[in-house]
Amino acid sequence: MPRTLITGGAGFLGSHLCELLLSKGHEVICMDNLSTGTIGNIEHIHDERFTFIKQDVTEYLYIKGPIDYILHFASPASPVDYIRMPIQTLKVGSLGTHKALGLAKEKQAVFLLASTSEVYGDPLVHPQKEDYWGNVNPIGPRGVYDEAKRFAEALTMAYHRYHGISTRIVRIFNTYGPRMRLHDGRVVPQFVYQALHGKPLTVYGDGKQTRSFCYVSDLIEGVFKLMVSSESEPVNIGNPREITILEFAEAIQKAFGTSCEVRFEPLPVDDPKTRQPDITKAQTLLGWKPKVSLEEGLAKTIEWFKTYRAE
Repeated sequence: MPRTLITGGAGFLGSHLCELLLSKGHEVICMDNLSTGTIGNIEHIHDERFTFIKQDVTEYLYIKGPIDYILHFASPASPVDYIRMPIQTLKVGSLGTHKALGLAKEKQAVFLLASTSEVYGDPLVHPQKEDYWGNVNPIGPRGVYDEAKRFAEALTMAYHRYHGISTRIVRIFNTYGPRMRLHDGRVVPQFVYQALHGKPLTVYGDGKQTRSFCYVSDLIEGVFKLMVSSESEPVNIGNPREITILEFAEAIQKAFGTSCEVRFEPLPVDDPKTRQPDITKAQTLLGWKPKVSLEEGLAKTIEWFKTYRAE
């Protein structure tokens, strides 16, 4: 039975990973300090192979017994969170990654880093391939997240090259689905909340900036395929279907069968104008591509949000 530690395991993506790995026969240790994750995301898991540890990953890590995999997903992941917790975001990307890599070295575990498409910043190359170095403002308000993840990638590759640790890096593009927090500031929960309550849909800038939305089950499957592969360098996992924010607002209106008003607000500082993954590497190396359409994924997400219980 493989034994796996997931940091940030009570978060949106982490909790889905806990479920998937349990279904694959793993013993799962979920670690989270609950700064953005919630017990509600994992309280339904009743399995003797599942353990929850409330701890900040930037502190000393001790896990008794062997560990086969460490999946480092601990980090604020929405602009609302990392602008509210800038220093914590930088610490989890640097100190937290260092602690988790140290544990991987001690246990000789495979280490998988949850990185992000934000390492590409406001890209000058489109779509974004893994060999693009990015266009990031290191001192802007979003820089705390972008640079934390870029440093985490550099540290992961250093441990791979210097210590011989078996590492994986997944660059996650916009992902949505059940267990997102309704008020986390990202466009999917924001539009769903506004539509549910008959409020105008808030579009920043002119709405022509693009995003590519990947349903959570597709993303988690891609992470698992990368985890069990031998690829040590970054791999994009996301849905290459690119749409503008205005087109996404129209998709929300269609899903709700309503014509919500659209309200335009100023574009936030350093907000990326384009975002679209080139997933050639994931398709070639992992045999992965997304399966869930935006329409199907939105329907599932909206149904979940209708029963959402804030904590």
